[in-house]
Amino acid sequence: MQNNFYFIGNFSNIYKNPSKRSEVTSQIIHGEKFKILAKNKDWIKIKTLFDNYKGFIKNSKYIEKFSPNYKVSSLKAKIYKKPGIGTSSWLPLASKLSVFEQNKNYVKIEKNKWIKKADIKKINHKENNFTKIFKKFLDVKYVWGGKTFKGIDCSALLQIFYFYNNSFYPRDTKDQIKYTKKNSKKRLFKKGDIIFWKGHVAMCLNSKQLIHAYGPERKVIIMPTIETINRIEKTAKLKVKKLSRIKY
Repeated sequence: MQNNFYFIGNFSNIYKNPSKRSEVTSQIIHGEKFKILAKNKDWIKIKTLFDNYKGFIKNSKYIEKFSPNYKVSSLKAKIYKKPGIGTSSWLPLASKLSVFEQNKNYVKIEKNKWIKKADIKKINHKENNFTKIFKKFLDVKYVWGGKTFKGIDCSALLQIFYFYNNSFYPRDTKDQIKYTKKNSKKRLFKKGDIIFWKGHVAMCLNSKQLIHAYGPERKVIIMPTIETINRIEKTAKLKVKKLSRIKY
């Protein structure tokens, strides 16, 4: 059972085991491609094709044929029943869309589902300004396993930049540390530096500030770099494990 499928719900938790009481390890968002590894009535075990992440989702809301030509470029994009008539549903940043009808201000992605043109970009659009992606998530709450406007964790905040730009990057901090090249030069911090601790990651916005999804503050927050390093060493007994650079 190895066919490729596409998730067409808004987004869904990926669970470690086939139970909603199980740990949430990540999320899958609209238009994301995956393989089915196993299946029963209520759950499917999947492997996401972008980062080879394995886990369980509820057995619903996926299709076999999907041709994305746009993606969500806002933190969240409201879904409309028809132009001007909104719903209470939203699609998260980097959701892939199959647009097949347009008018002046809206695009149609499914029957009775429209999105504002202002919230999307063409599928091959690249956002070179990584700080622009990170800052979209400012004050979004910290949620273990999250990667959307509803909640995000530290490694997902870094990964979502690469995911948006259609470029591979691992999901979990432990794998990100292995994947990235070490920045061996001893110097002051610069914009684009990635700071890794065991189980945590933050990104430098400039020489003095970083941004991260920080559990103790329960949200995505900008903090002074040196102060943060000292705080993590004092409170969590963790020293910086590796320094790297954002490259894409």
